[in-house]
Amino acid sequence: MILSGSTFEREIGYARAVVDGDRVHVSGTTGFDYTTMTISDDVVEQAEQCLRNIRAALAEAGCSLADVVRVRYLLPRREDFEPCWPVLRRHFGAVRPAATMQVCGLADPRMKIEIEVDARLPASPGAGR
Repeated sequence: MILSGSTFEREIGYARAVVDGDRVHVSGTTGFDYTTMTISDDVVEQAEQCLRNIRAALAEAGCSLADVVRVRYLLPRREDFEPCWPVLRRHFGAVRPAATMQVCGLADPRMKIEIEVDARLPASPGAGR
C-alpha cells in the first residue's frame, strides 16, 4: 500500500497505489498538489500535476511512467481533453499504454482531470521474465 499524504485518502479510505505481485494499481489521481492541498484552475497544469503525483507513487513502488500498461483519463468536460494531449504524449508517447478517456463528474468541481494507471514492475535481473 502506497500513501501520498492526500487528505482524500484518509477521509475516503483508499491508498494512492497498491502493489499486487508484479502489478501496480494507481488510484484515480487528480491535479491537487498534496503538499499544499491546492489545485490549479488550468486543466493542462492539472494534468501535469496528476502525472507528478502518479510518478511519485510509481517510484515508491519501484517503477516509472515507462512501465505503465493501462491509463484512464476522466474529465467532466470533453473539450478539456485535447488541450492535454501534448502533456500526455510527452509522458506516454513512447510507452503507448492501452488508454480510455471518459467524460464523467468528478468529486470536486475544481477537478478538471483525473488520471488512473496500471503498471508492471520491471523484471529483476536474472528473473527470467
